[in-house]
Amino acid sequence: MSQYFDLTRRKFLKSSATVGALVLGTCFVGAAPRVMAGILQKPSASAKEANLFVALRPDGIVEITCHRSEMGQQIRTAIAQIVADEMEASWDKVVVIQGKGDLKYGDQNTDGSRSIRYNMQRLREMGASVRYLMRQAAATRWGVSLDSCSAQQHIVSHSSGKTLTYAELVNDVLTITPPETDKVPLKKRSEWRYINTAMEHIDLKDIVTGKAIFAADVLEPKALIAMVIRPPVVGGKVKSFDAKAAKAIDGVVDVVEIPAPQGAPFFQPKGGIAIVAKNTWAAMKGRKALTVAWDDGKNGDYNSETFKKSLLATVASSQSSVRSIGDAESILAKDSDKLVADYYAPHLAQAPMEPPCATAMYYKDHVDVWAATQNPQADMQTVGAMLGMPKEKINVHVTMLGGGFGRKSKPDFSAEAAYLSMKTGQPIRVQWTREDDIQHGFYHAVSAQHIEASLDKNGAIQAYLHRTAFSPITSTFQEGATKAGSFELRLGFTDNPINTPNMKLENGEAPAKARIGWMRSVSNIFHAFAIQSFIAEAAHKAGRDQKDYLLETIGPDRILDVTEQHADYDNYGGDKSVYPLDIARLRHVIEKVADMSKWGRKLPKGRGLGIAAHRSFLSYIATVIEVEVSEKGDLKIIKSWSSIDAGTVVNTDTVINQVQGGSIYGLTAAISDGITFDKGRVQQSNFHDYRVPRMSDSPLEIDVEIVQSDAPPAGVGEPPTPVYAPALCNAIFAACGKRIRQLPIGDQLKA
Repeated sequence: MSQYFDLTRRKFLKSSATVGALVLGTCFVGAAPRVMAGILQKPSASAKEANLFVALRPDGIVEITCHRSEMGQQIRTAIAQIVADEMEASWDKVVVIQGKGDLKYGDQNTDGSRSIRYNMQRLREMGASVRYLMRQAAATRWGVSLDSCSAQQHIVSHSSGKTLTYAELVNDVLTITPPETDKVPLKKRSEWRYINTAMEHIDLKDIVTGKAIFAADVLEPKALIAMVIRPPVVGGKVKSFDAKAAKAIDGVVDVVEIPAPQGAPFFQPKGGIAIVAKNTWAAMKGRKALTVAWDDGKNGDYNSETFKKSLLATVASSQSSVRSIGDAESILAKDSDKLVADYYAPHLAQAPMEPPCATAMYYKDHVDVWAATQNPQADMQTVGAMLGMPKEKINVHVTMLGGGFGRKSKPDFSAEAAYLSMKTGQPIRVQWTREDDIQHGFYHAVSAQHIEASLDKNGAIQAYLHRTAFSPITSTFQEGATKAGSFELRLGFTDNPINTPNMKLENGEAPAKARIGWMRSVSNIFHAFAIQSFIAEAAHKAGRDQKDYLLETIGPDRILDVTEQHADYDNYGGDKSVYPLDIARLRHVIEKVADMSKWGRKLPKGRGLGIAAHRSFLSYIATVIEVEVSEKGDLKIIKSWSSIDAGTVVNTDTVINQVQGGSIYGLTAAISDGITFDKGRVQQSNFHDYRVPRMSDSPLEIDVEIVQSDAPPAGVGEPPTPVYAPALCNAIFAACGKRIRQLPIGDQLKA
């Protein structure tokens, strides 16, 4: 039968369970969306802007704009907390409006764990400015001094007992010229009401009741659905195709070729053939019926196993120096008992629960895009370049993201939708499947690392050599790039905290045969895996306890400046005087997590504890994992503990959630089968062969403690991930004596 049943996620929820009064879908009226609930709520027509992030309604309701993307990290809640706290807004009178892509906001790229770090100060200033204006408006109306007026919870009070609500002062406020924001006094830390507290996710109810608007929920009755068959090899292109069978499928409207990019991938689509249809089922059937012959291009010979051998061979010999002190090479050359280890980690896919999706409507003078994007300004740039239109003419509306992890900062899917809308003259929704996402993404780089160390008579590391090689992200932007830039090497490599008088760090070349992109924690994942695993190996060789040896190896409290050792290090863009590499803070989280886990306690046979610590995105974290390994090699994670020092935090509950989620993501890096290639083609297609942790793989408890700090805010979303794999592998060794140097763990415990 050619008929199909169109069942949306929201209709399913409504028909299959009692989840409250659900609002169905997002519908369009002409060219503009009429959104009835969720993240795409539009500003009120009556609201007046007080500043870039705050608008006031006549009834006193405060609209706070979130210019960053919400993908589960609760940034919409955190931004509202910061602004509402400083302006003394009553929480029940706060509404969050999702900002679209706009250069006026500055950087909108929601990655790098920097949303709070980059914005907390100016958001506080914006909120404080409105509080100042409310006090000034009341003081003017009463004819009293500003200092005699105070604001609390949407009310301005005078020392005489007189009060005015914010609603009563809105019109007055809008007539006052605000002072420079940096001249408005901010609240003292002791006066914070919302910041540094646990507050419920403002979108939680909408998410669990199906009201939250994700990209696939943006529905328009006239929109056509497109699914694309893309070149299986990066750099490949269509040689020929036969669309006859596809066009015969009931519901298929058109078959359109998307051009392959020229030069480096950037964020452009891979190219391919799009099936444009009246519904998703017809698009899927049409794509399956399409016959395409491919020209694989220069990457058709890519094989993961061959590349692995090549990388290991690269790090086996001298490479370019990126940090040095003393004379590690000569000491190691004379040591017949040195510790030597090679580490390997495969390609990984971000695999967010929601595959990429975007809807676009093309007009001659502008384009509207609705997308689950981490970086709406990248959408503006990429879509504009593909269509030959100024980026300022691309209106990008940000939906909720069902996970991102770096994948959705590359808006190739938005460009596909916009291009197809231009070609067909119709609104188009491009829907990726799980298979599309896993086989056509921007992958975490494969890496090989070689480490040597010479231990003195007391077991301390007196000389250390570390070589790393991995396909660089720069290859996405520069054709032929083979060597990592300093911005990638500072992700856990050039900022190595080992305290030794002789150190040599080297970087080798590794050509990219796939699209390489950001993934949660980026190069920190494989660098921390190697370094923290190696320190544990050195502890065993020295006959020392893991935790004690780790503390001794990173050395005493001090500020480490690796630029003094000839390293090009930008400190995640943070001022070193504000965000120094502080070994005392790293030591503290190690000691704290050891206390949390009761490190040193006697364990039953087959159980072991492993520890790892790392600084990334300007935060410090240490994790301990307890495992059990059976005689047959079956692995069970009993529990994990983490201590994190992220400086000043906004929402303590969110930080705990992020550490828990980042831990599970780190577990993925350890147990996932990884992404492999043969003849340039990804061999995995879905979760049956690209493993992500199930509940049975995960610990029943992930205990998290936040170090209370008045240091400036640092990153939270990514730091928990890199420490998990090495802590896990160190625990495995403690439990059964099996050393894991290559990921995934796979069947190595059964060998």
